[in-house]
Amino acid sequence: MTEPSITDSMLARVGGADAISRIVESFYVRIEADSHMRPIYPEDLEPGKEKLKLFLLQWLGGPPAYSQRYGHPRLRIRHFPFVIDDLAAGRWLRYMREAWQEEGVADDVVGVVFERFGPLAHHMVNANQDVPRDPVGESRLE
Repeated sequence: MTEPSITDSMLARVGGADAISRIVESFYVRIEADSHMRPIYPEDLEPGKEKLKLFLLQWLGGPPAYSQRYGHPRLRIRHFPFVIDDLAAGRWLRYMREAWQEEGVADDVVGVVFERFGPLAHHMVNANQDVPRDPVGESRLE
């Protein structure tokens, strides 16, 4: 069996949109319970949940709804308003992995996804950096 890639039908291998919704909800339960992580997130978590679901669906080969609605992901810029340190990046990865495993996603799929999530999470670290902290807003970034 060959190792899956993000370009394969990863969304189907994960379990589709319903599985992504459950993964995101499970991830956010962990965020809400973490005293270091919760303050990083806005008071209302629902918009972030929806964005994460759309992003993951698109990233895994589903419809480009995230880009159609918000433009290019530009994740680092979109995260500048939130002070993210190394501890937060590590916990984000741990909680996300736990959510994927809780959903029962196959280990080979989780492995491929987290090979990409690791560098991405650490790319978001911006604590002690001179970056703009103003919110980007809901407008498209082009």
